[in-house]
Amino acid sequence: MTIISELFDDAKFIFKFRAQKMKSQRMLNAKAPKAGDQAPDFTLSNISGTESITLSDFRGVKPVALVFGSYT
Repeated sequence: MTIISELFDDAKFIFKFRAQKMKSQRMLNAKAPKAGDQAPDFTLSNISGTESITLSDFRGVKPVALVFGSYT
């Protein structure tokens, strides 16, 4: 194989792979909440595991900020 044909084959693969991933992303985007949508309710345990906290308990009472990440 020549370098040109290998590059062409690589490009075809990349375009096909990208098209598949974009189709998957569009399906996920359709399911994602939109700006302004109400957050789905959920319950979590506090850091010590002694108490359950439910998001809907705060609805209409006070603002809630959710932070997902690691502080290590």
